[in-house]
Amino acid sequence: MRAKTVEEKARLPTLLRVAKNPVKLTALLYFKEALLKQRYELCPGFLEVAREFGVQEREIEELLEDPRRTPR
Repeated sequence: MRAKTVEEKARLPTLLRVAKNPVKLTALLYFKEALLKQRYELCPGFLEVAREFGVQEREIEELLEDPRRTPR
């Protein structure tokens, strides 16, 4: 039996699980895009909107975590 790869072990992306709430999903997408473009001054606003619509801390943490990262 072979060992699972990192991609196989990774959970489903958070964004797929929050698709039922379009406002929360949009705020998280904009948050992630701001992070990728290093526009950190925009992040608090997007998080505030997402929190208004019920985002959970674990959903934010999963966006911040890179599933390819291997702790040493």
